[in-house]
Amino acid sequence: MQKRWMIAGAGVLVVAGAMPWAVGYVTEQQWQAVTQEVNSAQPFVQLQTGEYRRGFLGAELKGSLRIVNPETGEPHKVDYRGYVSHGVTGSLLDFEPAGGWAPEGVDWFPDALPKLTLETRIWGTAIVELVAPVMTITDTETGESLNSSGGLARVEISDSGSSAEALLVWPAVSLSGPDMDIRISDIHMEQTMAHLLGGLWTGNGELEIGSATVALTDGNALTLRGFGLTSTSEARDGGARLDSRAAIDVQEVARENQSYGPHRLVLSLDNLDVQSWNDVTEGMSELQAIALQQETTGAVQPEQQLAAMEKVNRSVRDLAAAGFSIGFPELILATPEGEVQGNAVIRHPELTGQQKAGMLMVMQRLTGEMNLSLPVALAENYPELRMQLAPMVKQGLLVQDGGRLEMKATMRDLMVDINGVEIPLPPLL
Repeated sequence: MQKRWMIAGAGVLVVAGAMPWAVGYVTEQQWQAVTQEVNSAQPFVQLQTGEYRRGFLGAELKGSLRIVNPETGEPHKVDYRGYVSHGVTGSLLDFEPAGGWAPEGVDWFPDALPKLTLETRIWGTAIVELVAPVMTITDTETGESLNSSGGLARVEISDSGSSAEALLVWPAVSLSGPDMDIRISDIHMEQTMAHLLGGLWTGNGELEIGSATVALTDGNALTLRGFGLTSTSEARDGGARLDSRAAIDVQEVARENQSYGPHRLVLSLDNLDVQSWNDVTEGMSELQAIALQQETTGAVQPEQQLAAMEKVNRSVRDLAAAGFSIGFPELILATPEGEVQGNAVIRHPELTGQQKAGMLMVMQRLTGEMNLSLPVALAENYPELRMQLAPMVKQGLLVQDGGRLEMKATMRDLMVDINGVEIPLPPLL
C-alpha cells in the first residue's frame, strides 16, 4: 500500500512539475487569439507581437500597440515588452513600454512606477489590471501640466470572453494650462457585461464623479457636483429583443456664486430587434473604417463603400419593420428661474411580412410625441436665449400658459403638429 502511495505521489509531482510548461503553451495560444480578436474587431487599436520567446517557467515578448485617431486617421505607435511567469493553473504577464514609463531624465512618477499586468487562467479567465501611482507631467514649452493622484483600473474577463466586469477608481486628476484649469475628483466606475451577439452586450453600469471644475484665467469657473451615469441593457424574448436605458444625474451646477440643481436626463431604446441592430452597428463600423482608410491611403473601392451603405440602409429598414421606440422619457433642468421639463418618444410599429414587402420608407409609419415646458422668466432674463425663442413664440411653436412656455408636438403620417401648427416632414429615411 505504501508503495502505491509513493507511486501516486510521484505521479502527482510529475504532473505538477509539467504544468508550467502546459500553462505556458496555453498562455501563448491565448495571447495570439486575443491579439487576432482585438485586431479584427475594430481598426483603431491594433496589437502586434514581434517576438514571443517561451521557456519552461516563463516567457518574454515584444510588440507594439498602434492607436489610430478616428477623426484624423493619424496613427500613434507604442512599443512594449512583457514578462510572463508560468504557474500551475495560469500565468502572470507584466507589461511596460519599451522605452520605460517616462522619457529618460524626466521624473513623471516620484513615488513608484505604474504596474500593468494580465493574469490568465487556463479555463479562460483573464484579469487586466493597471495600478497607477502619483503622476506629474509638465510641458515646459506650453506651460501645461497633468497631475494625477494615481488610481486603479481593472477588467476581469470570464466565460472565454463572453462575460466581463470592469472597475475604475481614481481619486483626483487635474489638467492646468495658460488658459484654463480642469479638476476632476472622486471618479468611480463599475460595469458588468455579457456578450449577446456580434458587437452587442447586455449588462449594467454606473459612473460617479464627485466634482468637476473648469476654471478660466479670467476668474470664471463652472463646477458640476454629484455627477452620475447609470445604464442598463437587457435582452428578452430569448435574446431576440433588446431594451436599453441610461440616466444622467447632476446634483448641482455652480457658476458665478450661483448654484442650482438637481438635473436629470433619461434616455431609452426599447424593443430593438437584436439581429437588425447588430447589422446596423456593424454597417456603421464598416463605413467608419472605409472613411478612415480613405483618409490614410486614399485607396477605397466604390463597390466596397456602396455595399456598406446598402447594408446600413437594409438593416435600418429591418430594424424599423421589427418595431421599436426611442426617446427621452424624462428631462429636468433646474435653473434659478424654475425647472425646464420635457419628454419625447418616437415609435415604429411591428410590420407583418406583407407590410414589410410594401414598405416604401421608414419615416412613413413613424409616430411620436414631445412635450417641453420652461419658465417665461428664463427667456426674459437671458437675452441670447430670448432671441432664439422669440421666432418660435411668434410662429406659435411655443405658447405661453401662465408663467411658462409650453410646446406639445405629435408626429404621424410624415406630419408634425406643434401646438396646432402643422409642418410636413421630408422623407429622409
